[in-house]
Amino acid sequence: MRIGISLTTALRAPDARTGARWLVERTVAAREAGLDSLFVGDHHSTAPMMYYQNVPVLGRLLAEWGDRPAGALFLLPLWHPVLLAEQIGTLAAMHDGPFIMQCAIGPDDNQFPAFGLNPRHRPSRFEEALDIMRRLWDGETVSSDGRWPIKDARVAPVPPERVQVWIGAVASPAIDRAARLGDGWLAAPSLTPAQAAAQSAEFIERCQIHTQESRTIAIRRDIYVGESDEEAAETTKATVDGGYRGIDPSGLAIGSAETVARNFRELEEAGYSDVIVRNLMPSQEHAVASIRRLGEVRASLA
Repeated sequence: MRIGISLTTALRAPDARTGARWLVERTVAAREAGLDSLFVGDHHSTAPMMYYQNVPVLGRLLAEWGDRPAGALFLLPLWHPVLLAEQIGTLAAMHDGPFIMQCAIGPDDNQFPAFGLNPRHRPSRFEEALDIMRRLWDGETVSSDGRWPIKDARVAPVPPERVQVWIGAVASPAIDRAARLGDGWLAAPSLTPAQAAAQSAEFIERCQIHTQESRTIAIRRDIYVGESDEEAAETTKATVDGGYRGIDPSGLAIGSAETVARNFRELEEAGYSDVIVRNLMPSQEHAVASIRRLGEVRASLA
């Protein structure tokens, strides 16, 4: 199993520059721990919450990361496909390794009204945008009169190697879309172990129906790797007892390196090829320490 990280870019930092420095420090810790992939997320119209936007921040973090896979999550219906194809083409050219675009239709929340968009159009906007972007990356001149009225669009630079597309999905129609259109599927962090196993089986079944093979099956997990099980439980108790993100505690990975490795082995047995971790604890001290201990988790899995 591969272990990647999705850096939390909604930070409780004392100021904007400190938060940006924290992201660089966490990236360095992830590189030194030997993690397999690096990602950042996507959210908009977040004030007063401070949220570092994915394209510029990833450009900075790639300078620290090396040649292992990297990418970002994009809520595709919010992005104009020509603009995003150009942004990813530039990021992929700056990166020495594979680029992965994680993408999803996004929730029906305040982000869509903030962009003046109808959230009911999310599925059609998603599929049209993905098709347009792939054609642009193939060097085509693209016109469209659908959700995205485009005439004679071309982009350069195009990605030096094929962009992998992982589609985030929870509901059955979305899981089917991931099997039909994606190079991989990204499962939600809120899934309990039983739900994770059931959805993995559903995705594999849908891939077979669409005659798709060799698809990445990834899952997000919020984690804290502690010095010991006792220290991890004590450190995270208040956060977990407070109903952390509404996630069932069985869907979190908390404990010593060996305990977290055992949790990841269960996900591997359920069919997952990648686990993409997110820091559970907000403080920089706890986040960096947990990331560094992921090196022990990775060694245990190996």
